[in-house]
Amino acid sequence: MKISAIDVKKLRALTNAGMMDCKKALIESQGDFQKAILVLKESGQSKADSKSGRIATHGIVSIEIKESKRLALVLEVNCETDFAAIDNQFIEFSNQISNLLVNEKIENIDQLLDCSISGFERVEDFRKSVVAKLGENITIRRFARIFYQGTLGSYIHDNKIAALVDLDIDDRNLAKDLAMHVAASKPKYIAQTDIPKEIIDEESRILRSRTEQEGKPKEIIEKIVTGKLNKHLNEITLLGQEYIKDSDLNISQLLKKSNATVNLFVRYEVGEGIEQEDKNFADEVKEQVDASK
Repeated sequence: MKISAIDVKKLRALTNAGMMDCKKALIESQGDFQKAILVLKESGQSKADSKSGRIATHGIVSIEIKESKRLALVLEVNCETDFAAIDNQFIEFSNQISNLLVNEKIENIDQLLDCSISGFERVEDFRKSVVAKLGENITIRRFARIFYQGTLGSYIHDNKIAALVDLDIDDRNLAKDLAMHVAASKPKYIAQTDIPKEIIDEESRILRSRTEQEGKPKEIIEKIVTGKLNKHLNEITLLGQEYIKDSDLNISQLLKKSNATVNLFVRYEVGEGIEQEDKNFADEVKEQVDASK
């Protein structure tokens, strides 16, 4: 059966599927548009399922703030390549998920995937449709909904790093500067008192073992370990870090000057903590070519 270009374009307009996929669906359905739509839906489901196990380490982070609720959202959505991360369909997917999360009380990813969303019965159906169109695995990795108490500072860098800081005083500039600092300096905790004891004990054990292997005199080992441990703890706590805009100050001193306290902070970086698959460039190109077929 001959399928006209006009019919292919019409089906594409209805489904947003690829031109070749639309043509194949029309041929399979003998030109019946309703059947062709079902064919595309089933094909998209199959494509999505086949890609669900692939590691997605690229993507974007985003921030959305709803001042009327004093609610801030940080969201990370992942894909397999930087090419997909700048695709309009991927960005629109992320935007719609972000909008849903600030307007609905959603506690976790499973609950989110089961929610209804404009144009789809469930978010999971929406996700699978984007997977089918882009030819890559797409995952909603994580989100944080923050009800802030004081002044909110936010910063986002190249859609790859996002940071929020809730400051207890009315100083938007300081809150913004602190969010930039958090984005750049990667603190894990606010203060040393927030670090779990088992993490401190393990770091102390590692430092002591290394120092002993260096053959240091026993009488100074404890002093060396204490100094190195304190340095490490300062590096991973916001209050102990040197301020990126003034290395003569640490964050604790900066806050003291303004009589301010950080209530909380959140920092997301795309792909952090995900193990990446080793792949050479030729393999990546071949996968992209195969996905476009």
